[in-house]
Amino acid sequence: MKKIELEEEDDLRPEYDFSQMKGGVRGKYVERYREGTNLVLLDPDIAVAFPDAKAVNDALRSLLQEKHSPQAR
Repeated sequence: MKKIELEEEDDLRPEYDFSQMKGGVRGKYVERYREGTNLVLLDPDIAVAFPDAKAVNDALRSLLQEKHSPQAR
């Protein structure tokens, strides 16, 4: 029985120069990955009211301040 030699396909482009890639550390961000994320998706009708993340954060901080401030009765 003949052995079939499989040709490895090299799908890396010739311009990739791995000799310049120094300082790589395996698992550098694994702890951050395990912690997960706090990403929150806004519904489209809400997202149009906020141009960026700062606007969302400012609105939420304002809401929290109102909630925790003493209310006149």
